[in-house]
Amino acid sequence: MTATTHEVGHHDEPTGFTRWLFTTNHKDIGTLYLLFSLTMFFVGGAMAMVIRAELFQPGLQVVDPYFFNQMTTMHALVMIFGAVMPAFVGLANWMIPLMVGGPDMALPRMNNWSFWILPFAFAILLSTLFMPGGAPAGGWTLYPPLVLQMGTAFPFVIFAIHLMGISSIMGAINVIATIFNMRAPTMTLMKMPLFVWTWLITAYLLIAVMPVLAGAVTMLLTDQYFGTSFFNAAGGGDPVMFQHIFWFFGHPEVYIMILPAFGIVSQIIPTFARKPLFGYASMVYATASIAFLSFIVWAHHMFTVGMPLAGELFFMYATMLIAVPTGVKVFNWVATMWRGAMTFETPMLFALAFVVLFTIGGFSGLMLAIAPADFQYHDTYFVVAHFHYVLVTGAVFAIIAGVYYWLPKWTGHMYSEALGKAHFWLSTIFVNVLFFPQHFLGLAGMPRRIPDYAVQFTDWNMISSIGGFGFGLSQLLFLYLIIQSIRGTRNATAQVWEGAKGLEWEVPSPAPHHTFDTPPVVK
Repeated sequence: MTATTHEVGHHDEPTGFTRWLFTTNHKDIGTLYLLFSLTMFFVGGAMAMVIRAELFQPGLQVVDPYFFNQMTTMHALVMIFGAVMPAFVGLANWMIPLMVGGPDMALPRMNNWSFWILPFAFAILLSTLFMPGGAPAGGWTLYPPLVLQMGTAFPFVIFAIHLMGISSIMGAINVIATIFNMRAPTMTLMKMPLFVWTWLITAYLLIAVMPVLAGAVTMLLTDQYFGTSFFNAAGGGDPVMFQHIFWFFGHPEVYIMILPAFGIVSQIIPTFARKPLFGYASMVYATASIAFLSFIVWAHHMFTVGMPLAGELFFMYATMLIAVPTGVKVFNWVATMWRGAMTFETPMLFALAFVVLFTIGGFSGLMLAIAPADFQYHDTYFVVAHFHYVLVTGAVFAIIAGVYYWLPKWTGHMYSEALGKAHFWLSTIFVNVLFFPQHFLGLAGMPRRIPDYAVQFTDWNMISSIGGFGFGLSQLLFLYLIIQSIRGTRNATAQVWEGAKGLEWEVPSPAPHHTFDTPPVVK
């Protein structure tokens, strides 16, 4: 990529490893985040493969039950804090300055720091696998008293979580400062690209809830080592209070992992439909509504703890209310495509799969919102199926779509469109083979987080595991395409998408927000 205006004249900058270590360039830091996220995606994926191998058939085959529980816990922590969130921060770093017409992020030194905390945090977290007592095996939710049985590794896990939180909060502060202070003079808030809007709202969510998680795990730590009894019933504490605090963080957290995905899809669909986004203002308000509602639905994760009927009713209705702004978004994406001149390049395919499959996750979420029904579904594989449809075919598919969409602009090289489409079809088929049968398992009563199960669940588990291995192996093709684009032989043209007329640069009103590397032209 050609040197940007703010890079010209800095030929004495460090090269090699020191360039990446000390960089304050938003593009370099975005690249670091994305590469770190890709690494963690494969680490977390390997853990998922262990889980699916063990569940291929009943009876112990691959690992012992304690290690299996460590894998379910670590898989979640690595995928959430190591793969999905850093990927979105990486995309924010790369794209937000370009989209708002700023020369860089507002706080470049802090930007460097917030990235470099992450490799150390995950080195600490993964090192607990080799410590006496071992990595956490009480689920990623870290419920007491289960999680307190870890031994020496416990404080390391808490410290790693604190580091991840610090990194997230600094990243969020940087995003907010950049959006408010670095926009091109004529870019009002309601002229910002949707990706920028979703990230602005996400950043506020991060600042609001990461300290809540920090408080919860610190109370766990003091219960274990300093004689407090926050969650210890024998000392007058309440284990259920931990669930309330944790889910007050945990529910907005799942929206932190999906709102930027909405933003990515809202950039891609108008491009390949060759129409402006339908209902821009309603998309902004819907995003803000979802963020607000995410704070008042946390106890739908806790319908079975014995809360009062009034509480169950409140959380049930509040949860179902989130379907309204989410439905607005889905309607707007479909309306954007309606009678558009659509072509189906790889980013558009992943965006379309996102719309369809994320909606399935939304419907199963609506089922889980109904309190009496949730008594049946709770802690079964139905819940596992639901949140994986939201987080894999939702968040991960959107990240992949964004990578294919922006890779040619990042690297200056085009990837193989044919292989990209092959990656799409393999991923989409296998992800459904992997997760759809888990709805049936859950409805039939198979509990989650168990290393062994009754024989009547064997068939669907076998199918699910085959889907899992297929989906995992398909991602090697994604890795190959990224490397191909970085090393690239085929240069990306000014009109990046060969064979598709004009695309982003010929979209009629409004003007395309990102004529990369120059401040945007806003009408």
